[in-house]
Amino acid sequence: MKIKLRLTLLLILTTGFQIVLQAQQQSALQGKVTTADGQPADGITVTLTNTKKTTATNKQGEYKITGIKPGSYTIRVTAVGLKPVDKTITINEGEIIVTDFVLTENHSELQEVVIAAGKNKPAASSETVAKMPLSRLENPQMYTTLGKDLIEEQVTTDFGSLIKNTPGVYKIQGNRGINTDGAAVYSIRGFRTEVSMIDGMPGQTNGEMDPANVERVEVLKGPSATLFGNVVTSLGGAVNIVTKKPIDTFGGQVAYTMGSYNLNRVTADIYGPANKAGNVLFRLNAAYQNQQSFQDAGFRKSLLLAPALEFRASDKLKINLNAEFYNAEMTSPSTIFLNRTRPFIYDSPDKMGFNWKRSYTTNDITMKMPTTNVRAVATYKITNNWTSQTIVSNNTRKSDGYYQYQFVRMAKSDDTLERNFSLYNTINSTLGVQQNFTGTFTTGAIKHRLLVGLDYVRFTMNNDISNTGLDTINGTYFDDRNYAKISRAIVDQKILAGKSGAVHNHTITEVYSAYASDVINITDNLLAMLSLRVDGFDSKGTRNHIADTIAAFTSYHQTSVSPKLGLVYQVVKNKVSVFANYMNGFINVAPVSQPTNEVSGVFKPQQANQVEGGVKATLFNDKLNFTASYYDIRLTNVTRPGSYTSERDGKTYNVTVQDGSQTSKGFELDVQATPITGLNILAGYGYNDSKFTKSTAALEGRRPPAAGPRNLFTSWFTYTLPKGKLKGFGLGAGGNYVDEHMTSNALATGVFTLPSYTLLNGTIFYEARSYRLAVKVDNATNETYFVGQGTLTPQMPRSISANVTIKF
Repeated sequence: MKIKLRLTLLLILTTGFQIVLQAQQQSALQGKVTTADGQPADGITVTLTNTKKTTATNKQGEYKITGIKPGSYTIRVTAVGLKPVDKTITINEGEIIVTDFVLTENHSELQEVVIAAGKNKPAASSETVAKMPLSRLENPQMYTTLGKDLIEEQVTTDFGSLIKNTPGVYKIQGNRGINTDGAAVYSIRGFRTEVSMIDGMPGQTNGEMDPANVERVEVLKGPSATLFGNVVTSLGGAVNIVTKKPIDTFGGQVAYTMGSYNLNRVTADIYGPANKAGNVLFRLNAAYQNQQSFQDAGFRKSLLLAPALEFRASDKLKINLNAEFYNAEMTSPSTIFLNRTRPFIYDSPDKMGFNWKRSYTTNDITMKMPTTNVRAVATYKITNNWTSQTIVSNNTRKSDGYYQYQFVRMAKSDDTLERNFSLYNTINSTLGVQQNFTGTFTTGAIKHRLLVGLDYVRFTMNNDISNTGLDTINGTYFDDRNYAKISRAIVDQKILAGKSGAVHNHTITEVYSAYASDVINITDNLLAMLSLRVDGFDSKGTRNHIADTIAAFTSYHQTSVSPKLGLVYQVVKNKVSVFANYMNGFINVAPVSQPTNEVSGVFKPQQANQVEGGVKATLFNDKLNFTASYYDIRLTNVTRPGSYTSERDGKTYNVTVQDGSQTSKGFELDVQATPITGLNILAGYGYNDSKFTKSTAALEGRRPPAAGPRNLFTSWFTYTLPKGKLKGFGLGAGGNYVDEHMTSNALATGVFTLPSYTLLNGTIFYEARSYRLAVKVDNATNETYFVGQGTLTPQMPRSISANVTIKF
């Protein structure tokens, strides 16, 4: 399947370049934009109105638009904070017209406008959050956008460091490299969530996402299965990465970052037209990173290549080819699994007396995690009002190597640790095919924006896993000689001895979906979104490779219906809106074997239903943007252990019942502001109250460990001097407050609490036209803190990094 896909992509690329070579010179528009004092104006948008042709000026203020059909057009020159400048032209076939523009602002004034516009403002609209173009104030759902400017400001080398800027989002587990729950896990509105969507399509990794190819991140709040399905969403939300796309002006940048624990990171971003006609564009992003652990052993190194190609076949048809080839190798992070069956002796990390700089591993015991994401998108403008979008995506991710963890043993002590290993040779693949039609029409005085789509997803999971326990060591006795008796050869001998459990199987699952969404403008100020999804889940079962049989109760079919209703009323047009929604998410539930046929082992999907209300605003000439919302999520159809007394024989059986439930409700505030020239502010707060409302006696009424902390606060402030001799010099500061987190919470064990903590970060930088210099400190106070769900994983202490970026 993978070979066929690569051959198909190679054929497409070859055909595209053949078209490029055969392309003839077309009509074109070019020129230069200068400021009032004669300086070149870069980054200015030049657009042919009523067409999709647009570009931006380069460092020399030059622009060029090609492939223009003969006719009369209006050229519009604009930028954020500037008044548009228009000119009318008439162009003939094969003609090249030169048109220059002079702005009313001088160069220094232009720079002030650019800085005052703010780098970290939320995107005014999104085409992926609602699967159709919809402005932020029109969307009846809370979501947060984090852009590439923030990545640059914070000298981001780790994707998790970017996500922590989102209100109410908590990184609950770092990536482990394994093929199930192996990527980094976040808690959103009380539920576990992985980054599993790239450009709106399935895109996962067993390692870590690299920020080098990120244009922006969209964090959708609340169950969003109606438009995206449960393949890429969780019951609390979803994370979508919008990748960098080709640009029709040549440019780019290269950057080098060095820092603590031998951090070395090199990135490159190169883009521009691929032919003289300008209808084939390319972009290449690349990143290499290598860093050692802060502990006595451990490292992670990775390589990313992300090519992109855009072919503008005609005014109606555009084809995009995007790919990410990611390869990483790392040691397992130092993770301690807490005991799950007896009361804890210690109830917090500070009481354990462990040396948290111990890794329990060695650098020759590693996991490799190659990942390939490929997408082909064809966008065709059927009419002026209707557009077709066809997407084919393929994701392949492997786990090849050793996963290690420590487990607190049953002994009457919490300091006896068992070192465990699993040898992985697994391949997961996801094929996605999606067809969307979007369009606008009216019924009387009512305007409709309609989305109709079909979605097919095929999952294949191939497992070849061997497990073994190695030895036991003492976590507090630092002279334990067994600690150093570990190597890859020793682990291999233990696995080959045949005393370990082994898993050799594969699973195939298919999902067929149809969905529709209608955004109705009832009045100019009142908008309604009506959406519905029908989802057919088909598990082919899990085939055991040794016995060559399908495991019982793994083959099943389920159908889910997922509705969504949203309302928006713009109190002040394009400035203040109030919104409310009802949203749905679901999880498929496999059947089980019951001890008596009087109780059915066939279940319904779990259902999460959210009610949310809030307000969005864009005020003071776009200097203040905020969203505030209250949500209430009710999860039902949760399976749990129960009992049943037979009417036939009078016996009581232990059975699985589906009457469990959970609630998760809270408040979130997201603020992004530019109150004065050069000052940018990001701030957010999230409060979450979750509990099992119906469960076993061990859990009922308790807060789920997956819910994370109750209170989360994030902030980031930057100030850049807008003028003067030090123009471009800036400072940044911010951090995160994380409330205490009950990483384990059950009747049998009691509560184990990770203490609250505050992280403070800061940066100093200088940005010029062609380069940028920056120094960043993370965890400036050297806070000791942990993440985990039923586990303990110590996090990075204070670190410093320095970055130099060359732009061209």
